[in-house]
Amino acid sequence: GRIATQRTDFAAPTGGVLRIEGSIQQPDVDTTNGMGYWPAFWALGDAARPVGATNWPTIGELDIMEAINGRSSVWATLHGSVWAGGPPFNEPGGISSGEHPVPGAGTSFHTYAVEFDRSTSIEQLRWYLDGNNFFTINSDQVSATDWSNATHHGFFVILNVAMGGAFPAAFGGGPTAATVSGQPMLVDYVSVSIKD
Repeated sequence: GRIATQRTDFAAPTGGVLRIEGSIQQPDVDTTNGMGYWPAFWALGDAARPVGATNWPTIGELDIMEAINGRSSVWATLHGSVWAGGPPFNEPGGISSGEHPVPGAGTSFHTYAVEFDRSTSIEQLRWYLDGNNFFTINSDQVSATDWSNATHHGFFVILNVAMGGAFPAAFGGGPTAATVSGQPMLVDYVSVSIKD
């Protein structure tokens, strides 16, 4: 299933900070029975909505929490630039934290968040797990145009659980005979806040 906000205008104001946060329990599966599971908490650039994301990845995507195949972990990623555009985005991979452990991801709630900080001359995207910053991207890591295209606009928030796809497949997984069905991603809350 998939849930998305109707609003598409969640944006960091010039000189301010946007924070998107959720308390989430990933599906209660592991690597023996969760191959193909792909839960995600993410935000997509507002320009995607009118055209069904056919302009991806240039419109920006913030993966706040992505997990795959019942692994007790999380990936945080910024997507932008052009498809197969090479460094620094290297789409479809994006600029990613790589796999980060989340003990008990499928058996307890954890808080996942991203902050887009425009209050300093070098802007930052910061990802948090249970209040601890585990990944940061600075605006000077990419061209000013690519950064602006990926971040300087509104976003809408999406929660979904997909089965199969390129990301789980890249780590040896797609649904198998051992994959259990119907394990939900539980969401306690999602909040969006702005600090001017």
